[in-house]
Amino acid sequence: MNFLSLANAGIQKLTPYQPGKPIEELQRELGLTEIIKLASNENPLGPSPRVGEALAACVPELSRYPDGNAFRLKQALAKKLSVGTDQLTIGNGSNDILEFVPRVFANSESEIIFSEYSFAVYPLATMGVGAKPVVTPAKDWGHDLDAMVEAITEHTRVIFVANPNNPTGTWIPKADLEAFLARVPERIIVVLDEAYAEYLQEPDYPNGVSYISQYPNLIVTRTFSKAYGLAGLRLGYSISSPELADLLNRIRQPFNVNLPAQEAALAVLQDEEYLEKSIAVNTAGLRQLGSGFERLGLQYIPSVANFIAVEVGDNAGEIYQALLHKGVIVRPVANYSMTRHLRVSVGLESENERFLKALEEVLA
Repeated sequence: MNFLSLANAGIQKLTPYQPGKPIEELQRELGLTEIIKLASNENPLGPSPRVGEALAACVPELSRYPDGNAFRLKQALAKKLSVGTDQLTIGNGSNDILEFVPRVFANSESEIIFSEYSFAVYPLATMGVGAKPVVTPAKDWGHDLDAMVEAITEHTRVIFVANPNNPTGTWIPKADLEAFLARVPERIIVVLDEAYAEYLQEPDYPNGVSYISQYPNLIVTRTFSKAYGLAGLRLGYSISSPELADLLNRIRQPFNVNLPAQEAALAVLQDEEYLEKSIAVNTAGLRQLGSGFERLGLQYIPSVANFIAVEVGDNAGEIYQALLHKGVIVRPVANYSMTRHLRVSVGLESENERFLKALEEVLA
């Protein structure tokens, strides 16, 4: 039986999302013991010490379902963001929310716009509901917002915008975002993906949450996986108008965020010192990697996120494999049509230095 033929047309055209190679997998394949992973934009500090305490405290309750409405977490987020709890949707990672939006607002007659060189989940979420992906050309490796507006048709239902963008690390200034939002018809949902927002130190970086009252068609997504160091627990959320949040919550799975994730998020939200250290380590790491690439004569895309894309040439795939044999895992991005680049997550200072040394040896 050819079950592929039974799937909807969008699913037939998809290939599964490819995550960064796990350390354990490389250990099995090559028998290496000293491995560093700079592939998945994770926080190199590990979790906040308060998270460990919170997880230990919740162990006696693991036989019970978590709070399906995440009441305490919503209260904490609402206070931090100065929004109402009825404006929040909690997800199993922000990916969860990105999947919700097309399911609520699009179908096989719809079009969804996103940029070239943007997050791989956007086409997955689009084609998963049978909608048509409309990919606009990038500008300087980032979003061309004018091109995105010009791509709008009567069939457009959703526009995905990442700020900062993954995998390029580019970002959109306030004036550009404001002009874009003003031009998008209210009938079209704009998803502003701010997974890396906490790392931004630029004074001209726009806080998407501040535009929600003016643009009721705006949904802002954020995550605890990056600066807050909880990637392994899968927790993200969105902020929107109460009307949009109500629609998103209608298709949210019961208990989609587990108890340890909720407790860990509550703990790390109170640890400002951890967040500040995460930002400081990342800022220094970006400088370290950028300087290293310049020393090696390599072009790279200036980044404000917790990763950086470096151009290594037509044999990027071979360089990636050679780095694996040196115990260094980075991310090939050929699936983003960036065949000459590798994406490198910011690690600890010693990890960044080990990667740069390994890269220099491989290039030699």
